[in-house]
Amino acid sequence: MGGPVPAFELQNQFGETVTPARKGKDRYFLVFYPFAFSRVCTAELVTLERMRPKLEAAGVQLHAVSVDHKFALRAYAAEQGIGFDLLADFWPHGQVARAFGCFDEVQGRALRSTFLVSGGQVVHHFASDVGTARREQDYLDAVGRLHD
Repeated sequence: MGGPVPAFELQNQFGETVTPARKGKDRYFLVFYPFAFSRVCTAELVTLERMRPKLEAAGVQLHAVSVDHKFALRAYAAEQGIGFDLLADFWPHGQVARAFGCFDEVQGRALRSTFLVSGGQVVHHFASDVGTARREQDYLDAVGRLHD
């Protein structure tokens, strides 16, 4: 914790490139999840969409990362009404999840892991088992620890 965010370059569901440098001093959650269209992941991302106004009011953005392709993520976001970035860690497969230490080499998927980044530094991390959704309160607690 407290180290610089690993370098990455991913496309969101619209093909726009997102990098830590582009985010600069922004505060954001990087929310790694196994797969779009799966039951637990969908429940989590829909919950985050519902929480998004509160997180944005606190100055924190959301970026969710999976190994799905950007075109699948675009369809998924439209179907679920998700308005934040869904980032495609599609190719090289899982490279960014590996950089964050949350890639399942056996199943070829990201693990359920969340990183709060502020000013280019990872300032908080929490995770849950692949089959268990992260708690809404974990996000709120992490935001509550931020200092202006």
